[in-house]
Amino acid sequence: MHILLVEDDDRVAAALRPALHRHGMTTTRLARGRGAVDHLPGVDVVLLDLGLPDVDGVDVCRAIRQVSDVPVIVVSARGEVDDRILGLHSGADDYLVKPYDIGELVARVHAVCRRRGTPAGGGVAVGGEVVVEGVRIDLDRHVVTIDDGEVSLTRKEFQVLALLAAARGTVCTRSRIVAEVWGRSWPGANRTLDVHVATLRTKLGRADLVQTVRGVGYRLGVPAPTAE
Repeated sequence: MHILLVEDDDRVAAALRPALHRHGMTTTRLARGRGAVDHLPGVDVVLLDLGLPDVDGVDVCRAIRQVSDVPVIVVSARGEVDDRILGLHSGADDYLVKPYDIGELVARVHAVCRRRGTPAGGGVAVGGEVVVEGVRIDLDRHVVTIDDGEVSLTRKEFQVLALLAAARGTVCTRSRIVAEVWGRSWPGANRTLDVHVATLRTKLGRADLVQTVRGVGYRLGVPAPTAE
């Protein structure tokens, strides 16, 4: 996932970019708003500050929306209700007030991509299905089959598997998986996630399909797609 970061504060950008990189995202950073629309090709999400030195971020958001439906998340110190309403009415998909937690920001990035339908499917997608190493994941019916035999998964197990499949083999951090599948975090969240992954490996009969990336999270061992 490629992020366009429109942020004039060097200290904020210097802290945010490596944090996003650790979550598997690449970034392009602009310190000014004018000309931001020229950098939209190839961008999956725009993180937009409002307090820019050359033009108000609200005007940048409007300019982006005139030429693209790329998801835009405003990240601003302007936290008043009127500011948030103005940002959303200007075309932003979400609004996050500084200071914010990086885990929440990453979760919101993935959330706006899901709502906008940004392509992120892994394996070979056929309609509402994802096929990875012979494991067929029906995203519409919440059914997983292997060799035409259905695998019985709980709702949470299926959600974890579907999230990993949608990541195209890139790493999903523990915090992202917990936030998107359980909707919250708690002291034992990582242990709960580990148990679900272990159960998934057993039920799928493919121990290497769900791979552990130590200190980060999990990913699917997705091979290069082949024509059927």
